[in-house]
Amino acid sequence: MDKFSLISAGLFSTAGMCAIISLASSEWIIEIGNNSKYGLMWQCITIYKRNQICFTPILSTEWLITLILIFLGVICITTVVILLVASKWDRNVIFYARWIGFSAMILFCIAAVIFPLGFYVQEIGGLPYQLPNSHQVGISYIFFILALWITVISELFAGKICLPHF
Repeated sequence: MDKFSLISAGLFSTAGMCAIISLASSEWIIEIGNNSKYGLMWQCITIYKRNQICFTPILSTEWLITLILIFLGVICITTVVILLVASKWDRNVIFYARWIGFSAMILFCIAAVIFPLGFYVQEIGGLPYQLPNSHQVGISYIFFILALWITVISELFAGKICLPHF
């Protein structure tokens, strides 16, 4: 395995972990002052300073599509890491790893565009692409955007692998 393959595999692994962490947490959107947290897999609400109650929400269509796209992106990233490790024995699989990594990047980009469309849900009360002043994005959303950027950088390194060696 050359250094570009190793760097690319490490970056793709980091991007996958950031995406998984973002999905596992409920802090995609946070209501200021009320400590309510809205996520793609969990929604946590604090009522009158009692213990926090978490449950699986009924997602809007936009957020459901975002969840599916991120899951597919994580599957693509996992496949890329496996292919990059397998490239130690068969150099031909790098071509496929590069295109699957590109697919993961596209899936994450589409998810990043679709997610803010769901700000209109009743719990939040905003408009598409516009959160009300009582809400802000949370750490989970930031981890997802970080995963997206690391995926882009990983793809650049994967592209260097596929250049002809003279």
